[in-house]
Amino acid sequence: MAQTNILLESGTNELEIVEFYLDEANPEDPEQPYKGYYGVNVAKVLEIIRLPTITELPEVNHPSVMGAFNQRSFVIPLVDLSIWLEKERADTESPKVIVTEFNNVTTAFMVSGVTRIHRISWEDVEPPNKYVASMSSNSITGVVKLEDRIVFLLDLEKIVADLNPQLGLRLDEAIDWSEGERYRALVADDSTLIREMLKDLMRKANFEVEAVDNGKEAWEKLMEIKSAAESQSKPLTDFLHVVVSDIEMPAMDGHNLTKRIKEDPVLGQLPVILFSSLITDKLRHKGDAVGADDQISKPEVTNLASRAKALVQEKLGA
Repeated sequence: MAQTNILLESGTNELEIVEFYLDEANPEDPEQPYKGYYGVNVAKVLEIIRLPTITELPEVNHPSVMGAFNQRSFVIPLVDLSIWLEKERADTESPKVIVTEFNNVTTAFMVSGVTRIHRISWEDVEPPNKYVASMSSNSITGVVKLEDRIVFLLDLEKIVADLNPQLGLRLDEAIDWSEGERYRALVADDSTLIREMLKDLMRKANFEVEAVDNGKEAWEKLMEIKSAAESQSKPLTDFLHVVVSDIEMPAMDGHNLTKRIKEDPVLGQLPVILFSSLITDKLRHKGDAVGADDQISKPEVTNLASRAKALVQEKLGA
């Protein structure tokens, strides 16, 4: 219980992951399949169930989509993670199904089995190197070394977005972004896909954008900006106006980054927007606790630029 209470505090730079595995066919010894270990944030998991009765969908855009099933009057699509990751699954036991919810979308993933829940620090999560990322279709966001094995944290959001292209980020086209003051934004997100989309979205809204891969890099960049402002005797707003950060990131998460910014006597004036699939009514209090100026879930992305602009103008008294 004590561990859970620690996790309920914001800014501790910790998370809980559900560790699961995929049994992969071993040509050299069919009786001993290879186990690949993976993880997903507990906050995204609704439940873990046995494989239900599946109804085939009339038309699917990827072979990993097995069909759908009925769970408490909800029709939930089921994705075979082995096929998505291009692994040959070994039928060694009854598979399990992890039901997830993020970005207001419920999706289930079939796996071979579930090991346990771990509490870890984001400092123990290493970003995947380019080779690992490319070998997994950029579906891995972090690598964790646990006991005698390596656990890959999967970017389930990217998988769902790839299966549903209409879930991509779009700018609010009802606003004329061509005029007005040009502001500077620092964006932190460990997903290459989301980072590039955010940069594009913010630039179209007349922001000058610098993007980094995680909270640690963002904090180091903020220290550089703070030092430059102080050495040149210039206001911080000559260098930066707003920080937009994901929550789940290796090395330092968005809650911990926000807490550090707001506790700094100079950087504390910067508006911080948390932008994540983890922002729900149940979890919004975590961002409030660390002083986030705004929290935007990914389905609300069309409002991101306008809300960032409004916060900057409010801080500047414009």
